[in-house]
Amino acid sequence: MKTKIGFIGLGNLGTPIAKNLIAAGYHLQVYNRTISKADELDQSSITKCNSPAEAAKFVNFIITVLANDAVLTETVTGEEGILKTLPKDAIHISMSTIAPDTADALAKLHQESGSHYLASPVFGRPEAAAAKMLWVCVSGDQKIKDAAKPVLETVSQGVVDFGELTAAANVVKLSGNFMILASMEMMAEAYTLAEKFGVDRTKVADFFGNTLFNAPIFKNYGKTIAEKKYEPVGFTSQLGYKDASLVFKLSQQSQTPMPIANVVHNRLLTAMAKGWTERDWAEAISRGVTDDAGI
Repeated sequence: MKTKIGFIGLGNLGTPIAKNLIAAGYHLQVYNRTISKADELDQSSITKCNSPAEAAKFVNFIITVLANDAVLTETVTGEEGILKTLPKDAIHISMSTIAPDTADALAKLHQESGSHYLASPVFGRPEAAAAKMLWVCVSGDQKIKDAAKPVLETVSQGVVDFGELTAAANVVKLSGNFMILASMEMMAEAYTLAEKFGVDRTKVADFFGNTLFNAPIFKNYGKTIAEKKYEPVGFTSQLGYKDASLVFKLSQQSQTPMPIANVVHNRLLTAMAKGWTERDWAEAISRGVTDDAGI
């Protein structure tokens, strides 16, 4: 019999992760607010559930890939939340990008219920998820990390351990997303400057992506920004704004001056004000720069 895993969240990232788990031989008890999204999955390898609580029944692991702190918290603690049915010693693998204090609070609630919470945020766009090229950051109790590692390795190219502090992986995730945002802002400004002087911005991006800045972020996002081709949307401006806001909150809490964080936060806030919520976050940054430059 196939091992059952609860799975909640079939968005742009969750769906390819679910497909890879199925390909690895797991049977998924799936819940999604729009349950028709489960139609994309192999129907013989899933059980559609009517609530998070139903998805959490009789499993050793449940994975959540959800949009924000509020949705994740409600999924865990609501009237039909996973804590109602999650078995003793079962592990909740949380892949969401959330605030560290939310992770700490959820871990405490799990502990009180006899189950376990594992911070497991991931780096990678949907195409990386489909190719099993995600990077997973984990933090928490070592025994829980060891138990979850085989599942996480199924959907990623690597699992990186950031220690036993519950929310450490969430701090790493927010730090990384801030660096991506800052890099996109930098590229957008540089390529727009080149364009203003009549230089082909795509050639500039190709040059830097293969020489001084030979790294995936500069190659992939650099091409997107240089060519101004923002579809298909991999990560929305609204989610980017959420992450930028969390980074800004952490900088205030820790009294860590982050002037560049203010720049990208305001850039995404402007995108929200313009109604670009469902556009790609690369478009929010790049188009914001070109609009300011009158291009």
